[in-house]
Amino acid sequence: MKKEGFKISQYACAVLLIVSSIALVAYQVVHIDDVAGGLLVYVAQAFLLAASIFGLDYYVKLITRKINEKHSPQ
Repeated sequence: MKKEGFKISQYACAVLLIVSSIALVAYQVVHIDDVAGGLLVYVAQAFLLAASIFGLDYYVKLITRKINEKHSPQ
């Protein structure tokens, strides 16, 4: 049960990072009609972290499944 709550918080963090970066870009475009370079770096880092959270979890599940299939009795 505790592990499931941890996964939900990871996914929520990843989604919030993506949403916050998109909201900040939209705010800057509306108010100053430009996007600053620092904000673009933030957007890139937010998407990289979010992709890492989702991708790493998938990769660990895939490796675990392969190991369990290899060691399962037939």
